[in-house]
Amino acid sequence: GLAAIGILYGALVALMQKDLKSLVAYSSVAHLGYVMLGVVAMNAQGVSGSVLQMVNHGLSTGALFLMVGLLYERRHTRMLEDYGGLWKSVPVYSGLFLVVALSSAGLPGLNGFVGEFTIMLGAYNYMPVFAVLAALGVILAAWYLLTAFRKMAQGEITKTENDADHLKDLNAGELAMVIPLVLLFFIIGLFPNLFFDKINPSVEALVSTRAAIVEPAGDQQMTQVGSNHLELTYMTVTE
Repeated sequence: GLAAIGILYGALVALMQKDLKSLVAYSSVAHLGYVMLGVVAMNAQGVSGSVLQMVNHGLSTGALFLMVGLLYERRHTRMLEDYGGLWKSVPVYSGLFLVVALSSAGLPGLNGFVGEFTIMLGAYNYMPVFAVLAALGVILAAWYLLTAFRKMAQGEITKTENDADHLKDLNAGELAMVIPLVLLFFIIGLFPNLFFDKINPSVEALVSTRAAIVEPAGDQQMTQVGSNHLELTYMTVTE
């Protein structure tokens, strides 16, 4: 329950943010809710998805913070209202920001989709209502991230500080930081089994060990309850 609350709380608060850095921070809260949800499900799908999603969270959220930082270096403001029309002045930056945002939103073909979808499958097997709430979180994530991108990059340039004469696109050093992250988004999204093949053996051992511990304990408890019931019945009859 707390995991689902974390997902929805982070997403709803992110939706209300006007500061880019705050938006990314609350987005991070929501994504960690998915990790918790998969762990709580404690089945192979849920835990495997959580392990991969921890990697995805580090990549996607780290890349979002990096993109916000690169823009802040140029404009010294993180407020969405101070931007607009960046696609015309810094198209490379805008295109890469869109890819990073879609990765965080869980677009199929990118890394975020694989982890979140696997977690939701595990959550559905554990308790379907949690999977539905997690799916709602994905919709909200797409809403606040694409809304932020629209305010930043689309429309007309209304402030001279945002035109091509004042705002420079990414240089070679900055591209060298961003491009490897974007490549990892596609590698994980298109070839997830490269990672699941490494993750699954440990996860299956963990889940099976837990099942071996919990089930006998449950059987013992039921046996004890049954014994107590028989004893109580016997005492009632003899009295």
